[in-house]
This record gives sequence, C-alpha cells and structure tokens, in this order.
Amino acid sequence: MTLLLGCIADDFTGATDLAGMLVRAGMRTVQMIGVPQAPLPPDIDAVVIALKSRTTPAGDAIDESLAALKWLKTAGCRQLYFKYCSTFDSTDAGNIGPVTDALMRALNTRFTIACPAFPENKRTVFKGYLFVGDVLLSESSMRDHPLTPMRDANLVRVLQRQTDRKVGLISHETVSAGATAIATRMDSLRSEGVEIAIVDAISNEDLMRIGAACAGLPLVTAGSGIALGLPQNFRKAGLLNRQAAADQLQFPQGLRAVIAGSCSAATQAQVAHYIDEGQPAFAIDPLRIAAGVDVVAQALAWATPLLRDSAPLIYATASPDNVKMVQTQLGAERAGALVEQALSAIAWGLVERGVRQLIVAGGETSGAVVGALDVDGLHIGPQIDPGVPWTKSLGDAPLALALKSGNFGSVDFFTKAWSMLP
Repeated sequence: MTLLLGCIADDFTGATDLAGMLVRAGMRTVQMIGVPQAPLPPDIDAVVIALKSRTTPAGDAIDESLAALKWLKTAGCRQLYFKYCSTFDSTDAGNIGPVTDALMRALNTRFTIACPAFPENKRTVFKGYLFVGDVLLSESSMRDHPLTPMRDANLVRVLQRQTDRKVGLISHETVSAGATAIATRMDSLRSEGVEIAIVDAISNEDLMRIGAACAGLPLVTAGSGIALGLPQNFRKAGLLNRQAAADQLQFPQGLRAVIAGSCSAATQAQVAHYIDEGQPAFAIDPLRIAAGVDVVAQALAWATPLLRDSAPLIYATASPDNVKMVQTQLGAERAGALVEQALSAIAWGLVERGVRQLIVAGGETSGAVVGALDVDGLHIGPQIDPGVPWTKSLGDAPLALALKSGNFGSVDFFTKAWSMLP
C-alpha cells in the first residue's frame, strides 16, 4: 500500500468533511480517530487522522499534530495536509498558526499556503477577507461563537497574530490566471520572506487551480475545499489510476436515530425542521444534568419504544440566549462537558438497543460519540450535502455514521440523509 496523501484534521467532523471531498475527487480514503494503532485497510489512497485539537491549549494541539505527522511520515505519505474549519476557527493564541509553525519545522519547509475557502458551502476568500455567504466572517454568526469568536475577517491579520512567520496574500487576480501564475506568485513571496500565503478562492475552479499549483508543496494547510484540487496531481503523475467509484460502500441495516449537540444556526434550523415534520424529539437540559437528574436514562427510556417505527432525535441544540444563560450558571467548559458526556452515553445506549444508522450533528459531539462507541476509523462513502458524507465504521460490527459539522447541511439534512440508506 502506498499512501499518497496524509491529512491531519483538528476536529472529527472536519476530518469527515475532508475525507468526503477526497473520495469525491476519486481517492479511496479512510478517516482514523486519533493516531492509528493498527494497520489500515488495504487499497487506500489517503488517510485523514482526526484529532480533537481545535480548541485545546496550543501546546497540546501541537503535540497531537506532531504525533500524527510522525505516523504519516512513517507510512510514506507523499504530501501532508493540515485541515481546519472553513470559518478559520481560532483565537489569537492559536491553534492554526502554532500548529502550522510546528508542522513546517518538522517537515523542514519554509513555505505553505492557508486557504479555508469552501465555495459550495458559501465560504469564500477575496482580497484576503473570509466571507460566509454574503457577509464578512466578522458579521456572521461566528462572531459570537462561544469558543472561537471570529471578529476579524482579514485572514492575513488573523494568522499574523498567531505566528512569527511572515504572512502574505495570493489574490484572486493571480488565482484566476491559473496554476502557473499562482506558482510564480509563490516564488515571488518566498523571495520576499513570506512563509505562509493566504490564498483567495471564490469557486471550485479556483480550488482546482490552487490545487495544481500546490503539487510540489510538502505541506498544504486549508479547509476541505482544496482537497478537490490535489488528487489531479497524483493522477497526472501516474500514481492514481482508480477505475471504480471511491465512495462505494455497503452499509449496515438496523434501527436509526439522530443526536444533535451543535447550537449553530444551521443545526437549530435542521432540528426545528425535523420536529416540524412530526419526528419525535427529546431535549437535553444541561441544568437538569448538573442538578443530578439521570437525563441519560430518561432519554433512553423515551427513545426505546420509538426506534422500531421512527428515527428519534435527541438534542441539546439551543438558541444563543439559552446557551449564554446556561454558561453563565455552569461555566462554558462545564456546560459543554456535561452535554458531551450525556449525548455520548445516550449514543452508546442506542447502539446497545440495536441502532446501526446514526446521524450526529456537531464537531465536539461527534468526537465524544465516536469515542464512546470505540470507533477507531471510518470508510468514507457518498456525500449527503457538501462537506458531509455517510461513513461506515471499521471493524466486525460496523455502524453507518453521518458526522455533521454544526454549520453544514441543508435545512432538511436529516431526512435527506435517511433517504440515501436502505
């Protein structure tokens, strides 16, 4: 087995997002939960190592990322990819800049790019400014994110505050001129002492051009969008000649359920839509958990008789005002931990009751759930919505899992996902 691309993702749903894009571009891909401890399945072109390092202290994020890099280098990966969120989630203390610095030192490279653009999900970069839909990142709902509030849309400034390396820009005028122009601009920036370049992108065509220009870079840092443009380089070099569709999987059948922990605007709308369709739903209240109520047992008792005839939803999704109220009373860290522990325990209980097809909304929630279910890795299947594929867990008793970033997916995402499975 020759691994062509080795990827390090800073959260679980981000890893799934990236892996789904690689599969879509023709690379058979597995996602591993943490640094692999066992051999990978055969016939794999790319591996994505999912960490939970987006909001951990920068030192911890660096250590985890370097451990993943060491494994990927030992596995012989020809190119490395550090994946972060398409909204560049980070604070001035990190973690995008510090992790990028550490990876560059370990790879002994003096230049890389940073491009979180994902146009299909309305994340675009123009003149170095990140847009979410038609508004600047700093005017979007990410402005008030409880862990990584993004109040500056200028990515050159944002990243420069996180690194001592000089940060520059490859503007859309250059990107639209093609891969050769981008590569020439990279050379020019190197001569100016720039070591990390923010790259504009407003379309998939831009991503393909950028990907082609990155063929010789040891390290790429980006959201998942650039993944569309990298496989062509391996194909051109004669290293990727797959004929069968990379997303073909046989999914397990069984009972179904939905777990939602994200409080993003997109997940709020998806939860409301699912309930409006008449699907059964059970709300998790962190204050009741903190008061000692066995909410896990109550949720499982409620869900058990419903599983044979429906796909019940158990959710902690709430409005920003309610989230702030709970965080004021419990503290943001404790409130998040209580919810994650409860939802992961509920997921384990649902699987014990025969659930084999599970949708999970929210990056932190997905990480907690796959940990509770002792999932080591995932085969990546067909895309449900941009950035969100169905996956099948590795092992003898596989599960069908859709691990959705909180901000991703159409309003009818849950029902759309179910319609794709037998």
